[in-house]
Amino acid sequence: MPPTPKLRVLFVCIGNACRSPMAEAIARHHASDVIESSSAGLFPLGYLAEPTGQTLLANGYSADGLSSKALRREAVENADLIINLSGRSLEDVVDNGHAVSSSPIAQKVNDWKVEDPYGEDPATYQRILEELESRVLSLAGRLRSDQRGANS
Repeated sequence: MPPTPKLRVLFVCIGNACRSPMAEAIARHHASDVIESSSAGLFPLGYLAEPTGQTLLANGYSADGLSSKALRREAVENADLIINLSGRSLEDVVDNGHAVSSSPIAQKVNDWKVEDPYGEDPATYQRILEELESRVLSLAGRLRSDQRGANS
């Protein structure tokens, strides 16, 4: 029986400097068997916030390969699931000034209401990482369960 393909998950936040790179790193670490993760930002800062990298490293996650990058239409179209951490509606998700919201894309979006830690203290970054970790682990567990059910 061929292996089940990984779910391509795109994590999106405002600056792609805190929440979405954290979620991407967590998914790579804990769920690489079921998730192919990436991240992007609506208005990327162009760098990871220093506390993001520090918090990831302090919790045993690698920041290697993480970068702050813009949300692109291709990434949206190629994703199987878009985790929207931006706190904005899908209509606010833009690509080169053009709305990318459409019925097929809207069906791929799951909104996770997670506070933006940018500019906050290390304890806030830690709390946000733990919340994202819980959510990513829960998603991975559901995907593994679905795969077991499909392979039965």
